[in-house]
Amino acid sequence: MSRARRLAWQIAALAVAAYLALLTMVYFRQESLIFHPVPLAADFHFSLPGVREETVAVAGAEMSALHLRLPHPDGVVFFLHGNSGNLQSWFTSVDFYRRTNFDLFILDYRGYGKSTGTIESEAQLHADVRAAWDRIAPQYAGGKRVIYGRSLGTGLAARLAAEVQPDLTVLVSPYASLAEMGKLRFPWLPQFINRYSMRTDLWLPLIKRPVLIMHGDRDDLIPLQQGERLKQIRGASDLLVVKGAGHNDIHQFPAYLDGLAERLRRL
Repeated sequence: MSRARRLAWQIAALAVAAYLALLTMVYFRQESLIFHPVPLAADFHFSLPGVREETVAVAGAEMSALHLRLPHPDGVVFFLHGNSGNLQSWFTSVDFYRRTNFDLFILDYRGYGKSTGTIESEAQLHADVRAAWDRIAPQYAGGKRVIYGRSLGTGLAARLAAEVQPDLTVLVSPYASLAEMGKLRFPWLPQFINRYSMRTDLWLPLIKRPVLIMHGDRDDLIPLQQGERLKQIRGASDLLVVKGAGHNDIHQFPAYLDGLAERLRRL
């Protein structure tokens, strides 16, 4: 073998080794790539009138939650937030829920805010969310129960809704699957290394009750085409496209607020 060919083989071997090392890192460090929690001190206090701090015990951890309780609510919105921040940044629009007369329950996933533990698998995430639902839903027997997912939380919301069939499922800035999002953003990565597939596209058709999909037409993180595809998968879903809204500001647009309020009133 000539020196040039031997050098070419060595370069190719190094490239393959580097690629395999990258795949290994991505496989074992997916949590740090997907989830971006912001912790809070254990003694941090939320000063929110009419809002109670609660904890939900799960296997090996406790999840922190906030619960807006109104005197005579029509029901509850069970809110599953996105992949970054914590309750301090996500517990917003309290006045909106007061006006629509719905209680609001929102929890932090493991490692977020005051929640203990760490996220280790997709199955663990679903189990944690189901434990919180089983804790809260019985308190609203006879009332309207809404499961709301935002961004990352839309996959969790779709799976939970397929299991418990709430009165309404709201998916804001959703994705067909995290596996598909990974393929769109990192086409050079093989899909078999993805440990968080979050198959909203498979769970959505299993929801037998009303579904509202809301998506900004300027969302540069999860493209509007993802919401449109979910609408096609389950034709019975309502799709509200919020003109001018991006990924992080959709909740500030009147079209979003009016559309969600109108849908809650129809329950």
